[in-house]
Amino acid sequence: MPAIIVIGGQWGDEGKGKIVELLAEKARFVVRYSGGNNAGHTVINQYGEFGLHLIPSGIFYPGVTCVIGNGVVIDPASLIQEMESLKAKGIDISNFFISERAHMVMPYHLLLDALEEEARGAGAIGTTRRGIGPAFVDKTGRQGLRAGDLLEREVLSKRIAEMVTVKNGFITRVYGAAPLSAGDVFEKYWGYSQVLSRYIVDTVALLKDALARKDLVMLEGAQGTLLDPDFGTYPYVTSSYPTAGGGCQGSGIGPKDISRIIGVFKAYSTRVGGGPMPTELTDETATLIRERAREYGTTTGRPRRCGWFDAVAGALSVQVNSLTGMAVTRLDVLDILPTIKICTAYKSGDRVVQRFPAQIDLLEKCCPVYEELPGWLTPTSGVRRYRDLPLAARRYLRRLEELLACPVDIVSVGARREETIMIKPVG
Repeated sequence: MPAIIVIGGQWGDEGKGKIVELLAEKARFVVRYSGGNNAGHTVINQYGEFGLHLIPSGIFYPGVTCVIGNGVVIDPASLIQEMESLKAKGIDISNFFISERAHMVMPYHLLLDALEEEARGAGAIGTTRRGIGPAFVDKTGRQGLRAGDLLEREVLSKRIAEMVTVKNGFITRVYGAAPLSAGDVFEKYWGYSQVLSRYIVDTVALLKDALARKDLVMLEGAQGTLLDPDFGTYPYVTSSYPTAGGGCQGSGIGPKDISRIIGVFKAYSTRVGGGPMPTELTDETATLIRERAREYGTTTGRPRRCGWFDAVAGALSVQVNSLTGMAVTRLDVLDILPTIKICTAYKSGDRVVQRFPAQIDLLEKCCPVYEELPGWLTPTSGVRRYRDLPLAARRYLRRLEELLACPVDIVSVGARREETIMIKPVG
């Protein structure tokens, strides 16, 4: 059976964790393919509420093998903490693997991330300061350490000594901060090796064999399309590729093995961190949405910026990902609003902008052009069939389908897995 990709269609935080955990019941493998522990997926199930940052959301199913792919950068300390937290709640993590090709976040990445953000001052990007950007810089600069390096003591010691010497030059001379000790870094990471080495394998071969057996493989994205370094609001973007193309690159699965690509969209828009967001609201409606939906970052706890659904940005996501369907989440949050707006175009001065601009200066000047629809003022959290949704809610979803030229396959009407309407099931 070919693979399925689940990606974020907006700026991240769309509810991918719930959708992946829900669909993983039918899967045999769930693969996280991008980002690092700067991303967070909230999952609520019979075991409790979890904020996952590195381990795929399929970990709660004993029959599912979870994989951290080569496109992820791993902070070993954060990963081990997450593993221990899951085990403490009775979750079996024995069926879990890490790509030997996945790069690692090092202590100098964490330090440089903080120093660089501080140096930007008012122009700070708003990173999570988890070292993700600097780790990806080293990956593309051919200076990174990979998970496979943890398997050989001498290799690890040599590589750490080399890189700490190089990075201390930046840390001390450019930023005037105290240098790191290569010996201390080595001892810490060799300690991580004792915990993680049993999980580090050739995951490309693992997934190739799974596909040959016709196992259902699900690829789990992190962040969202509008944070992609090529197609997002550059430079206010992430450092990896959260798109469907990134799913292939970050897992080692080729495009011909992908059969379905599901984009997850909130019924409204949210964003954490800096950068333009044309439909952002700053009034009481934004506060109502934020508090009603608990819109605070899973990783940072920062309040999310809230706004109306942006169909201009959404159409770009459909296009660059070749989405076969959408999962629309948090529809229930809109239950109490008498009217709901959708952004169908932008205006910059007298100019109407129909496509999501690549130029950040133009996007920052864009104001939304709204289409207003009536709300339904009826609770939807108890609805389990599409035809039982209020007529106005169905009209809203149909309008999103029209504007994005993409069908709605799944509707989420609450945070719990059972609060879901499956229009087109998986498997």
